[in-house]
Amino acid sequence: MKKILKVLLYILITIIVIAFVYWLSERILSRMSAHREPSMIPKQVTVYIMSNGVHTDLVLPVKTNQIDWSVLFPFQNNKGKETNYSYMGVGWGDKGFYLNTPEWKDLKASTAFVAATGIGETALHVTYHNEITESELCFKYMIDTVQYQSLIDFVKLSLEYNDENKPIVINTNAQYGDSDAFYEAKGSYSMFYSCNTWTNEALKKANMPAGIWATLDKGILSHYKK
Repeated sequence: MKKILKVLLYILITIIVIAFVYWLSERILSRMSAHREPSMIPKQVTVYIMSNGVHTDLVLPVKTNQIDWSVLFPFQNNKGKETNYSYMGVGWGDKGFYLNTPEWKDLKASTAFVAATGIGETALHVTYHNEITESELCFKYMIDTVQYQSLIDFVKLSLEYNDENKPIVINTNAQYGDSDAFYEAKGSYSMFYSCNTWTNEALKKANMPAGIWATLDKGILSHYKK
């Protein structure tokens, strides 16, 4: 009996140590600035980095000379009929979390296990907005057209496409409102590559402020707080 208790104690201590190292590593690396190249190109594109307190979205203008997001993500895929939106928010994450866990109280052990181990599928969540208000969880940032093209390419490369080369919309009633839809995505979600890691990687690709590695929203937002 003593041997069993000893083994269980070692397991518990190991889990605590791993969790602490994970938390400390994320906290340090997410707040360390990733390398950025200087640019003299005029910053004329307005984007936002938005969080709901857990999950981050890139918020981009619906239409510019570079892209019209409503062509890639048609308004008719939303529940609502409105089409007069100014911004489009996009985030990546575990498909099971998105569709089966609208609130934390709905989280199931099976969903958490699949998400943590990276064996599940992923999705892009696209939400259209009329206007964006800056807050402690939403920051405005000006970028140039080269940076914006990097964000465009990153989002496009994250999608799964059908035979007609169009994003695959997920037929579900799990939308969060009348202006959002889900799309099949590439990649695997895990405790080392979360929804916020995806956002952080997008920011790094676009030569924007970002952490070296981030899995939580707080580290990402710390680079935008004045």
